[in-house]
Amino acid sequence: MTDHYAEIYAHHAEKYERLIAREDYTGNLLAALQGITLLQELDVIDMGAGTGRLARLLAPAARSVRAFDTSAAMLAVARARLAAEGARNCHVAVADHRALPVKSCSADLVISGWSICYTVVWEQDWHAELDRALVEMQRAARPGGVLIIVETQGTGCETPAPPESMKPYFAYLEAEGFASTWIRTDYRFASVEETSELTRFFFKADMSGKLISHEPAILPECTGIWWKRAGS
Repeated sequence: MTDHYAEIYAHHAEKYERLIAREDYTGNLLAALQGITLLQELDVIDMGAGTGRLARLLAPAARSVRAFDTSAAMLAVARARLAAEGARNCHVAVADHRALPVKSCSADLVISGWSICYTVVWEQDWHAELDRALVEMQRAARPGGVLIIVETQGTGCETPAPPESMKPYFAYLEAEGFASTWIRTDYRFASVEETSELTRFFFKADMSGKLISHEPAILPECTGIWWKRAGS
């Protein structure tokens, strides 16, 4: 499974962007983030930015966005999308969660979406690697700043059903003082055929049988959000 996702992130960034462009068609994620903290005029760090979905979501309100990922291919798509949307307050660079090229106390919001989980599922000593990522989040944030982690709670599910491999990770976050909630981030595909194509590509399973609507093609998804104040 590690090789499957690593291959996608290294060589299929455009197709990955096609998939996530269908996600959260009702805009629940931005509303949830606004419920956690005010987003206007913040200096933001986006860890594991991928093709830039969070960076693009936050850029219109932010003072600055620094978006980092280990995949240059994913960031090339992010850079192009940000430029197309006129986001001139964004800087994109290759970097690992555990070694951000930023000054300490330089961000009001440090956020990571669907990404820190890989320090858990790809690393043998995941507690230590997760701790390194969390320490970097704390280091980069200003006092009173906000740390936010966004992760899957189950694709094809109408209520949270997180993968078993992720449950210890989520429990660890809560033990570290993160509050949590969940939202629906359903996909809206152009057709049942597109649902099948794109879910097979990423999830290695045809999820068209889990559609809750066929015209339009709506695939349910639950997403978890964890947050805390820096220094707490």
